Amino acid sequence: MAIVLDGKKVAGQIKADLASRVAGLARMGVVPGLGTVLVGGDPGSMKYVEGKHRDCEEVGIASIRRQLPATATTEDVLAVVRDLNEDPACTGYIIQLPLPAHIDSNAIISAIDPVKDADGMHPYNLGELVLHVRGDITTPLPCTPRGVLALLDAYGIELAGRNVCVLGRGITIGRTIGLMLTRSGVDATVTLCHTGTRNIEEHIRRADVVIAAVGVAGFVQMEHVKPGAVLIDVGVSRVFDEQAGRMRIVGDVDSRAHAVAGAYSPNPGGVGPMTRAMLLANVVEQAERMAGIREDS
Repeated sequence: MAIVLDGKKVAGQIKADLASRVAGLARMGVVPGLGTVLVGGDPGSMKYVEGKHRDCEEVGIASIRRQLPATATTEDVLAVVRDLNEDPACTGYIIQLPLPAHIDSNAIISAIDPVKDADGMHPYNLGELVLHVRGDITTPLPCTPRGVLALLDAYGIELAGRNVCVLGRGITIGRTIGLMLTRSGVDATVTLCHTGTRNIEEHIRRADVVIAAVGVAGFVQMEHVKPGAVLIDVGVSRVFDEQAGRMRIVGDVDSRAHAVAGAYSPNPGGVGPMTRAMLLANVVEQAERMAGIREDS
């Protein structure tokens, strides 16, 4: 039987620990605050942002919401970014992606104060991750890669010396998780596959761990998977369920592949809750640094 990597369970444990730490900060007069910037009314983005604020309430972090219409300009969003950069109540914040096509996403991300970059996606913070092959990193880490590693660690899955195949080169995980997997102390060997990769199935078959983040429903098929491999399903697609008569979320890994896996993350319920938990962790850790109680500060 494959091990089910239950992201909801592990995220719950992480949030319980964070709640205890937030209570300790409150006794010092410090209240961490998480801001979100949502542009437009994409249902998926709205649902995700709402989930983040529910998490804040559960842990004791203050919520700071900024929502703009889909017609907002790049300058409109930059004005909100500048406001949050200066707001002392905001410990960290995120720009909910994707932004409308007419907005310069890179300009927005670059304008975030790196210290308040709760997503760990600012160029400065990514550069720090590149530079620090070993030792502690005192800047925010990308939430989804951090969540994946925390989930694997919670189940005692060793990565040192193992072949990891990453599918997808998006900035959220594909281009960043390799930096974390190859750090000293993790020591995985990483192959990054994308739309230009030839014979991608062969790369998947050789992998001890497959991290799928392409956003194509059922992309990883059972016949592509090495028996006993670990399958981490990050991709999200919405498909119509004829039996239920509604749309539902499915991942990149075909459910039949679970039968040959050694372990797998369900989707939903795997990486998603871990990503949200790591967002909270980034905010709490920054608040602890500001309060002078975090060792790596």
